Amino acid sequence: MRLFVAVNPPAPAKQELADAVEPLRELPGADRLRWTEPAGWHLTLAFLGEVPADEVPALEHALARVAGEHPEHRLRLSGSGTFGERALWAGVEGEVRALRELAAAVQRTLGAEDEERGFHPHLTLARSGTTRSRRPGGPGGPGGPGGLAAMADAMRGFRGREWRAGRIQLMRSETGYGPARYTAVEGWPLGT
Repeated sequence: MRLFVAVNPPAPAKQELADAVEPLRELPGADRLRWTEPAGWHLTLAFLGEVPADEVPALEHALARVAGEHPEHRLRLSGSGTFGERALWAGVEGEVRALRELAAAVQRTLGAEDEERGFHPHLTLARSGTTRSRRPGGPGGPGGPGGLAAMADAMRGFRGREWRAGRIQLMRSETGYGPARYTAVEGWPLGT
């Protein structure tokens, strides 16, 4: 199973972000992007990759312990940015320090630390497409007019409602045959 650990924003927070993102889909170059689905929007704390099914119970036990050691916290989806010409994301504000501490504890406990990239709390909105007709940096491409930077600029003023991050989820990712599909394997409340 391909697994990751995440905090999932509540449906009202996802909906207001979806409403703010909708106009971006009409901008030049938007049709060349692979847009993520609001139902799958999440804040990844740790990516685990392929995990054999017989190892999942030990992961679940470790995650239950980590969840109990960390308090719930208040967050909001806010602003936007890019990872170069690869991805457009929505940012997070609020008690981000608590979210970072939670992510560090999850990564440390599961041996999933990524010191090279570090933890950058975000929610991925779109990724650059890989069609043959697109020329990177060309007109309408990710780096051209109407590209990811312009879309991030259009979203910089977004500031969603505050919500309570009170649970972590072990998630399964299934790819191929269209957009990635994410399903919850198990979840644990924070601070119990």
